[in-house]
Amino acid sequence: MLLGGMFERFILDAPMPVLFRLLMERALDPEELDRMFESTATRQYTRELLFSSLVDLIAVVVCRMKPSVRRAYLDASGIAATLTAVYEKLKGTEPAVCRGLVRTTARRLAEVLGPLQPGRPACLPGYRVKVFDCNHLAGTEHRIPETRDVEEAVLPGQTLVVYDLDLGLVIDAVPCEDAHAQERTLLGEMLEGCDPGDLWLGDRNLGVAWWFLEVSRRGGYFLVRQHATAVHLEPLEEFVAVGRTATGEVQEQRVRVVEMDGHGRPRLDERGQPRQMELRRLRVLLNEPTQDGDTEVRLLSNVPARHAGALTLSDLYLRRWTIENGFQTMTEVLQCEVDTLAYPKAALLCFCTALVGFNILATVRAALRREHGAEAVDQGVSSYHVMCEVRETYRGMMIALPPADWAPSRSLSTAAFVELLREVAGQANLRKYPLTHRKPKPGGRRSRSRRSKKGKNHATARLLNQRIAKR
Repeated sequence: MLLGGMFERFILDAPMPVLFRLLMERALDPEELDRMFESTATRQYTRELLFSSLVDLIAVVVCRMKPSVRRAYLDASGIAATLTAVYEKLKGTEPAVCRGLVRTTARRLAEVLGPLQPGRPACLPGYRVKVFDCNHLAGTEHRIPETRDVEEAVLPGQTLVVYDLDLGLVIDAVPCEDAHAQERTLLGEMLEGCDPGDLWLGDRNLGVAWWFLEVSRRGGYFLVRQHATAVHLEPLEEFVAVGRTATGEVQEQRVRVVEMDGHGRPRLDERGQPRQMELRRLRVLLNEPTQDGDTEVRLLSNVPARHAGALTLSDLYLRRWTIENGFQTMTEVLQCEVDTLAYPKAALLCFCTALVGFNILATVRAALRREHGAEAVDQGVSSYHVMCEVRETYRGMMIALPPADWAPSRSLSTAAFVELLREVAGQANLRKYPLTHRKPKPGGRRSRSRRSKKGKNHATARLLNQRIAKR
């Protein structure tokens, strides 16, 4: 054992909180986070409260180790700032800083995941598959003066999330304070992370012509469900049947996508030519209709046919739901939405910290796979029961082993740190975390609506902007 003997007691009886805390130390390195804050923040500055200390407070709330920010503050040691200063810092955290938190911690965890997953096959050889989707935060309590007389739900914002399908981590997030903003307005910021060889998987609400052209210009690729009206397409040939998958018959055709301006005319490039490109369109005639009643699904892609056939792409698109499963895990296992944090910036920081918690949990599961086998973990280990052990033991563990005892793990080399994770994971008794396989509900399962009973809601950011305008 690379750490002290006191750790042995917890590793033998409750290894999950040890794994979780070790990875928190690695991902949430205070020096790294504070450097990121200083280089990213434009309005906030550090006086008495470090950004790393703020993240530590939010992290224990997100992981349900503390019931509220106030309780986390009262139990914390070494914070000179008042509770009022903590809340002021929370509600002023800039979206760019929230994004930097996700990207910085993802890079640090990716260094650990590589050795933990040697030889993991790529989803599509030669491509880095990235799934992206938007998550709208649920309504908060009406604590802000502008919201107290509003009967409808008030929504603090939304976040466009990028998930690396090969790595198994959320690697980027674009927070937006305006809950009513069109999701496609966030695509421009997401392009900062578009590299040659990336393959983007997305839903139909995020597929527009200008984005297709820009991804292609950067050397990237996409596989996106076609929106019925957002994209102007010109068929170049008839559909041709290419075979069947488990979900239905697959057909393919070549089409031309043309970027249109606000007047319905083709947009021209600097040479006066229409901005357009040829794509592959796949049509999957479903064996069973979707919950929305769709009998077919149409996909658009610029992946060359020599690299991936239509059947391969249609099967790959089904894995887009991985990110939806991640959102569900963050809702049920973690606490990604704290309804008492009503200010948009505070709510977005909470959600981005939950993305970090999700990545830590994914790394815990990777360590378990390395020691116990992928099938045993994927088919038999419940993330809910893993986090139950973390929550139940964490406070007592931190009393016996205060933060100073964990600090040496930050200086370990990647190889030594991975060896430590494997040693701890090897002590886990997987029978303590059983995964229950439930039968599907009759008639399908629909997500619960987050809207108010009247079917209306308000964007918190817009109500706050009205306050500024009145001044």
